[in-house]
Amino acid sequence: MSVTKKFMYLNRRPPYGTIYAWESLEVVLIGAAFEQDVSLAFLDDGVYQIIKGQDTSGIDMKNFSPTYSALGDYEVTKLYVERESLEERGLTVDDLMPLTWEDEAEDWAEKDSIQLISRAELAKLMDEQDVLFSF
Repeated sequence: MSVTKKFMYLNRRPPYGTIYAWESLEVVLIGAAFEQDVSLAFLDDGVYQIIKGQDTSGIDMKNFSPTYSALGDYEVTKLYVERESLEERGLTVDDLMPLTWEDEAEDWAEKDSIQLISRAELAKLMDEQDVLFSF
């Protein structure tokens, strides 16, 4: 009998300028493809990774943000955004991409993947994980 481990990926850096955000997304999709219990947390400048309307034409980098919409297809449904990180950057949940998943148990009802949580709630969730990856 195997025990499913909980993996949380902490996204702390902005989406462009380094490869951390892209690598995190790739590792999450690979882990999910192998049916790992995966969750993502966006904090600090990592909240910029899921801002809607990203335009990378001026920085000569590929805009990979549309890939986040595939997370639900990989059954990655737990996306946590730290409220304080948004507030410190003058952002709200309305500035984020609409990321959803379809709940098979409820006749494929579309549900929001993003959960806005406090810094204290995120710390508690981090304590409950078996493995943490920080990007």
